[in-house]
Amino acid sequence: MCPLGLKTVDLLKRKGFKVDDHTLTSRDEIDAFKKQENVDTTPQVYIGDQRIGGHEELRKHLGMSVPKAKETTHRPVIAIFATALLIGLAISWATQGTLFTARMPEFAVATAMVLLGLQKLQDVESFSSMFLNYDLLAQRYVPYSYFYPYAETLAGILMLAGALIWLAAPLALFVGTVGAVSVFKAVYIDKRELKCAGVGGNSNVPLGLCVTNRKPRDDRYGPVDADADVVGARPVLLRQTMI
Repeated sequence: MCPLGLKTVDLLKRKGFKVDDHTLTSRDEIDAFKKQENVDTTPQVYIGDQRIGGHEELRKHLGMSVPKAKETTHRPVIAIFATALLIGLAISWATQGTLFTARMPEFAVATAMVLLGLQKLQDVESFSSMFLNYDLLAQRYVPYSYFYPYAETLAGILMLAGALIWLAAPLALFVGTVGAVSVFKAVYIDKRELKCAGVGGNSNVPLGLCVTNRKPRDDRYGPVDADADVVGARPVLLRQTMI
């Protein structure tokens, strides 16, 4: 089945539409439909005699947001730190029988460090390239950009274990301080609009809190689509199955 086709049918039904679903079951049917309608992709939604388009165009038509591939977002950071906090609470409960203990903040911070480190370790090369855009130490000593993810992850694991704190504490303090100074300089002094390498080299998280939204018609992070006209009628959906 076509994943976007399934999403489109589900969205239409949840919005109260009665759907006349025409599934294209062969490559010949798909190619013939694309040629006839002069489109490149399926599914295609029709409301009355008007072609709305695919899944993203339908979301626009219904007045819903459409995630853009290169649009900046803080969602990964929020997800990681919220999860880390919950894990910190869970460890406190498992070890002390209560959610709030003296070490709960330490558990949460250490967990966040490990999760962030794992994000970077998935693609160290991409992380290092993004990191070099703003980290002051990495710009002077490139190998530090490769060392950082391992140092962050190791410090977090040692803090969780309560082991070798003489190593974990200064290591975490060092990388954290250098990183904080670098971000402050890049965002608030140099006024640069960069993406943060903190959640990995392929993230779209803006560096700092001042770069949160795209300006109107700003296509710096990808093309801006025009708004679709909204009309109401019975939708007809043509979609393909996987071949």
